[in-house]
Amino acid sequence: MRIGVPKETKTLEGRVALVPAAAGDLVKRGHEVWLECGAGVKSGFGDEQYTRLGVKIAADAADVYAKGELIVKVKEPIAGDLAHLRRDHLLFCYLHLAAEPALTRKLLDIGLTAIAFETVELPNGDLPLLAPMSIIAGRIATQIGTTLLHQPQGGKGKLLGGLPSTERGKVVVFGAGKAGGAAAALAAAAGANVTVFEMRQDRMDEMMRLGNNVTALYPYHDVVAREVAAADLVVGAVLVTGARAPHVLTRDMLKDMEDGSVVVDIAIDQGGCFESSRPTTWKEPTFVEEGVTHFCVTNMPGAVPQTSSQAICAAILPWVNKLASGGNWRDNAALVRGINVEGGKLVHPALQGMKP
Repeated sequence: MRIGVPKETKTLEGRVALVPAAAGDLVKRGHEVWLECGAGVKSGFGDEQYTRLGVKIAADAADVYAKGELIVKVKEPIAGDLAHLRRDHLLFCYLHLAAEPALTRKLLDIGLTAIAFETVELPNGDLPLLAPMSIIAGRIATQIGTTLLHQPQGGKGKLLGGLPSTERGKVVVFGAGKAGGAAAALAAAAGANVTVFEMRQDRMDEMMRLGNNVTALYPYHDVVAREVAAADLVVGAVLVTGARAPHVLTRDMLKDMEDGSVVVDIAIDQGGCFESSRPTTWKEPTFVEEGVTHFCVTNMPGAVPQTSSQAICAAILPWVNKLASGGNWRDNAALVRGINVEGGKLVHPALQGMKP
């Protein structure tokens, strides 16, 4: 099969879907891999590292989409990409369509088959292609939140870990999955007092094992309001597979936080789990509402493209192999569950009630 790997076009996005070694493996399996010129440069991979392994270089986006049958990229297609997508393309990337009705409408109009990384689901409910980026986003959330608490950044001027004679900072995390768990673990390791809200008992147990400075609680409304009001940093990592994220932090709760506090919404790709959230980019990553700094960048892992590209590629390569093998990929239930749109129709159950 001919596999096309375009350059990512989202603002300050540096990831590439296939690193050279992975692309080379696909070539050895008999596939033809076309990489858009310079697509791997921001991740530290020059074109020559690909060509040495038999990868072909496409001059521009139009060329790579013209050559490819299976299009493998990282982020959802935007204007430039949409101009080149065809009905006969099989698209494999992150999509987050629940928060993107306009994109959904365009993909339906094109009529292609699009499988979203974030909805490829194993029988036990695990999301193997979302997990690595969730972990990175969780760590970035705590790193960025820590920095935004610095006074020169507009923060309240608090060091999360504290030290003798000072109070520890307080971090609240919504969700103890891959992203929330990673955010909580890093905050706990920094010495902050961490409260994690989670509904699953097994995940609460896992969070408690992070250390004596971590508390795991069920998200009763009054308890959430109390903990948020006392927080320096709040991280939102709530996920409903394929669907819009529910709002777990209301504007009324936000008003009770101290000025200079910080909230980071990892769920912004799925519409955001804070009532006051709106999407931002790495170029203009923050805004202030009710005196609280908001960080709602929709491609957080794009800030560390070398690490992120290596991680996502290792996760997706076995699935790319299945898709490239031909029609028998439909025998794989996890991939079939990952289909979002096909032939002009919404396929994924979480999108069925959507009006694009």
